[in-house]
Amino acid sequence: MTETQKTYHETLKEKMEEFCHLVYKISRKFPKEELYGITSQFRRAGISVALNYIEGYARIKSKVHKNFIEISYGSLKEALFLIKFCFEEKFISEEEFLQLNNLAEEIGRMLWGMLRRMS
Repeated sequence: MTETQKTYHETLKEKMEEFCHLVYKISRKFPKEELYGITSQFRRAGISVALNYIEGYARIKSKVHKNFIEISYGSLKEALFLIKFCFEEKFISEEEFLQLNNLAEEIGRMLWGMLRRMS
């Protein structure tokens, strides 16, 4: 299946999955004393983006679906803050920061577009 043949949903889900794996990969090298702090919070926020989107997509009622998309978007904003914070604390490199940030921003634009269409 080519990129143009994929649905919006499939494309967004793939980007979210890539984001989750990247968050886990990068956070494996965080300081050990942050395991129950920033590492855990960053991973939860990252995975929450995808899980809430997927759960919302499975809902039949449009208001419930929209609520899950809003939660997914909120988790993404939390993850974006943590990306910046981790960069400032030197937990991640500039290259990792840009990779995470760019992917998160792309996902955010897609989620925001969905929310605007649902309003």
